[in-house]
This record gives sequence, structure tokens and C-alpha cells, in this order.
Amino acid sequence: MNDSPGWASPGSAPSDGRPPENSGSAEPSDQAPASKWSKEQPPAGQWSAPGSTPPRSHAQTPPRPPGQVPQQGGWGAPGPGGWGGAPQAAKPGVIPLRPLGVGDILDGAVSTMRAHWRTVLGITVTVAVLMQIADIVVQRYVLPEPVTVDPNADPSELMRQTAESMQSSLLSMGPTTLITLIGTLFTTALLTMVVSRSVLGRPVTLGDAWREAKPQLARLLGLTLLLALGAAAIMVVGLLPGLLLGSAGGAALAALGALAAFVVIAWLLVRFSLASPALMLERQSIGQALRRSAKLVQGAWWRVFGITLLTMVLTTVVSLVIGMLFSFIALLVDGDGVSSLLNGSTPEFGWGFLIVGGIGAVIAASITYPISAGVTVLLYIDQRIRREALDLDLARAAGLPGYGTDGPTEHTPGS
Repeated sequence: MNDSPGWASPGSAPSDGRPPENSGSAEPSDQAPASKWSKEQPPAGQWSAPGSTPPRSHAQTPPRPPGQVPQQGGWGAPGPGGWGGAPQAAKPGVIPLRPLGVGDILDGAVSTMRAHWRTVLGITVTVAVLMQIADIVVQRYVLPEPVTVDPNADPSELMRQTAESMQSSLLSMGPTTLITLIGTLFTTALLTMVVSRSVLGRPVTLGDAWREAKPQLARLLGLTLLLALGAAAIMVVGLLPGLLLGSAGGAALAALGALAAFVVIAWLLVRFSLASPALMLERQSIGQALRRSAKLVQGAWWRVFGITLLTMVLTTVVSLVIGMLFSFIALLVDGDGVSSLLNGSTPEFGWGFLIVGGIGAVIAASITYPISAGVTVLLYIDQRIRREALDLDLARAAGLPGYGTDGPTEHTPGS
């Protein structure tokens, strides 16, 4: 791995049919400086590089050199009887350098927010405020008035009004979705760089994150649009047969097609969920990032799906709680909107409601965006640790003792 922040060279992945780079055993020298070693040594054991645990008896356990902390295996934590017990993984940053559990991933995402809160808030608050201003302006001046449905109208007129109301709702979702897409794009790109540096325990500023992310923004936009258009195309294909049939049986067929399309979309989105960090951190093209994600997720689809779903549930609950609180405050601020609701008419909310609601959305985004981005990046790092021994490269990049002092390596894109 290149030790420059925010960059991870994938090396030779086991998924490519080649042994992982830097994962082999390294025979240490039989001669050690006399000043650092005791004259009385236990029987010679079988040595290996940090990260592997060679079979040996307790009588063959080598002494621990002063000041050296193993990454995995090797010497354990100090105990009553000397050096032994469970091995401790090195932790230069927000995560231990070993395969991660769900708790490690969530804790790493939250720890990144705490460790770099100025940078994280600078990114999320700035992007969220710009998004909310654009959304408020669009809702107030661009979108047409919502179509009112008269429940007392005759069936044909009611059907027409309902269709027009649905069309108006779909039309109003377009600008909001585009604004959200652009905002998510920038926050994902910048927060990916913040998380990648926090794993190595390095400081990061907003300017650093921007310089690292800027070259890949165009490709990340292309990747995001490709995934969104692909999902929309799959849903259209699922709905089209039922819509063309146009009868009661057609409605059932359309529902069945929508369900099948949803399953396919969910499977593909999880399969390609690690494409964004692969594209940003490995400087890959869109096609290479998609293939990279597919290989990293292969064999771990359910695990990635479960962690992603848990993160979505947590962030959705946080957003709903904050949104409901500020919506209640906004209703109290905007008396006209409350009066309209009590009269049963279509509410016409003023600037007070929109501004207070926008503040709530900014606060919710400032909390949920870093967690979502952090979990995605840490899932990517976890899969590379499990498949490619990336923990050894990370330890070297962090400058931990006992892992070599290799300088920056040439970029080797994953295939």
C-alpha cells in the first residue's frame, strides 16, 4: 500500500487467483543485537512475520523485543506469568488492524466523527446547507402547486385527479432527487478520504480531503448515475409486461414484476456497494471499480447486506426522530399551516416552516452522512483485510515498528 493518505494499492488479490501481496512469512535474522537480548534464550522456535501464528509449544515462545507490539499472533499481552495470553492487534487509528466485526465498523465510523469532527462537520454542514437552500428555492418557486383531489367527484373525475396528483408528485421528486444525488456525491467523496486517513491515525483537513477527492469526482458521478439508471431500467423492465396488459391480471403481473425487480436491484446494489471506495482509494475506472467490488463482496454478500441494512435502519431512525421533532417545531412556528390542517384543507406552509424544517434536515444529515460513508469505507477495508492481508500494508503505512519501512509502492490496480 502506498503510505500516502487516502490511497490503497490493492495488490494481488486472492480473488484473482494469485497469492496476496506481502502476506508471506518472512524469516527473521538468527542474530540479534546483544544489547537488546538476554544472554539466556529459550530453544529456537519457528519465526514468522507479524500476522501469522506458527505452531510452537510454550517452551519455544521467543522473547519479546523491547518496544515492539505485534499486529496479530506473535507475542500476546503481558500477563501474570510473563508475555502470553490473547494477541492484541495494532490500532494506529480508529480501527484495530484485523478482520472487523459489526461493532468495530460502527465504532470506527463514530470514532472518525469524534476524531475529525471539525473536518466532518465542515463537509456535512456545508453540503447539507447548500442542499437545503436549493431544495427550498425549488419547492417555493419552481415546482407547480400540488393537485387537489376532490373525494366527492364522480369516479372518472376522481381517477383523473388522482392520476394528475401522482404525476405532480413524481415531477416534484425529480429536482429533489437530483439535489440529493449531487450532495451525496460530494459528501461520499470527501468523507471517504477522511475515513481512509483516520484508519492510519493521521490528521486531515477539509483542504486535504478536497485535494485527494477532486481527481475522481467525475468518475464517481458517472458511477452513481450508472447505478441509479441501471436500477431504474430494471424496475421498468419488471413493470412493463403488467402495464402493457392493462387489466386486473395486468395489475397483479405488474406487482409481481416490481417485486422481482426489487430483489434483483437489491442484490446488485449490495454486490456493487464497495465500488465507490474502490474507485476513490485505488484511483480506478468505473468498470474496474465495479469488478473490484463484485470480487470483494463475493462469498460475503449476506454479511455486507446485513451490515448495510443495519446502518440504513439506524440512520433512518435518527433522521425520523430529528425530522419529527423539527417538523413539530415548524408547525408551531407556522400558524397558517396548522390552521389549514385543522380545517381539513391543503396546508400552505410559509417560509418559517421551510426554514425550521431545513435546519432539522441539516442536523440529521450532519449525523447520518458520516456514519453511512464511514461504514461503507470500513466494510471495504475489512474485506481487503480478510482477502488480501491489507492490515500488513496499513501497519507499514502507519509506521508501526516491526512491519518494515517500505516506501511508496507503484500503483497496481485491482483486476
